[in-house]
Amino acid sequence: MHEPSAHNTLKTLYGVALAFAAGALAMYLMDPNTGRRRRALIRDRGASLGSDAGHYVRGKAKRAAHRLKGVAARGRASLSTEPLDDDRLHDRIRARLGRVVGHPHDVEVHVHDGWVQLKGAVGEEEFEDLLREVSSMRGVRNLESLLRTTSPPPQPEGPRLGPH
Repeated sequence: MHEPSAHNTLKTLYGVALAFAAGALAMYLMDPNTGRRRRALIRDRGASLGSDAGHYVRGKAKRAAHRLKGVAARGRASLSTEPLDDDRLHDRIRARLGRVVGHPHDVEVHVHDGWVQLKGAVGEEEFEDLLREVSSMRGVRNLESLLRTTSPPPQPEGPRLGPH
C-alpha cells in the first residue's frame, strides 16, 4: 500500500487554499451589488501605479543623463588647455566659497590673469580647506592669501537657559 507523504499532503492543502482564495476573489469582484465599483477601483489603481512607475523611471533617466553630461563636461574641461577668463574664474571661486566657508561674503576675491588674491576673514577650521579648494581649481595659476583667521566664539559650559 501507498501512504501519502507529508509533502503530498502539504501540496494538496496548498492547492485547496489557492482554489478557495481564487473563488473568494471571484465572488468579491463579481458581486452584483458592488463588483463593478471594485473592478473600477482596481483598474484605476493599476493605471495610477503604472503612471507613477513611468514618472519615476523618466525622472531617474533624466538625472542619469544630466550626470553623464556633467561627467563629460568635467572631462573636457580637464583636458582643455584653453585659459579661463578672469570673470568666469572669479564667479567659479565665489560659487565654491559658498560650499567651503560659513560666511562667504566676508571674503573678497580678486583675479588677474589667473593670479587669485583672497582677502577677508574666515574661521580657523575653514582656512586650510579654502586654500586647498581654490588652489586646485582649473585656471588658478597662483594664489595669494591675505586672509585673517578668526576663532569661533566660545561655547558656554553648563545647561542652557531659555528656549532651545
